[in-house]
Amino acid sequence: MSALRLIPRNLSQLTTPTRMAMMGRRFASGGDGVRLLIGDREVVGYGINGRPLYFDSPDCPFPAIRYREVTPELCAVREKELGDWKKLSLDDKKLLYRHSFCQTYAEFQHFSPEWKICLGVALWLVAIGMGISIAMKAKLYGELPETFDDEHQSAQLRRIIQLQMNPITGISSKWCYHENKWK
Repeated sequence: MSALRLIPRNLSQLTTPTRMAMMGRRFASGGDGVRLLIGDREVVGYGINGRPLYFDSPDCPFPAIRYREVTPELCAVREKELGDWKKLSLDDKKLLYRHSFCQTYAEFQHFSPEWKICLGVALWLVAIGMGISIAMKAKLYGELPETFDDEHQSAQLRRIIQLQMNPITGISSKWCYHENKWK
């Protein structure tokens, strides 16, 4: 969203206080609808690029918003949290953690079997490519021309040497014309 949307098109829009309040809210939320996406979840940090989005990442292990919205059950546990943590049960601690995070650091670092799918698709693509190239060689391309025979290639080499083609750095530069043999 550009900042031009915040500028009123005519001066009659500035006169009503409700419209000015709406402009202020739109400016405060960034005008991009991210607040609509995150709902009532708490913004607890800056996040990546200042965007209040949640995702588990080892590069940024503390997301900008909490994973879940606040519930009455969680409010009761939060009241207990303000006191001594030794009085909290294990389930309460897990509830507090799962409110803030979807997975533990070990869970999202765990090795997943997605590499097998990637390797399988890559090998299938290689096999299809090889099949296409073999089929093209068998069906589309004819036999090699007769100039690829050893006789014709040696005749072409003799002709290059007789005409002294590229005598400074080419094949003719490696031929001794006085002794009629390779240098």
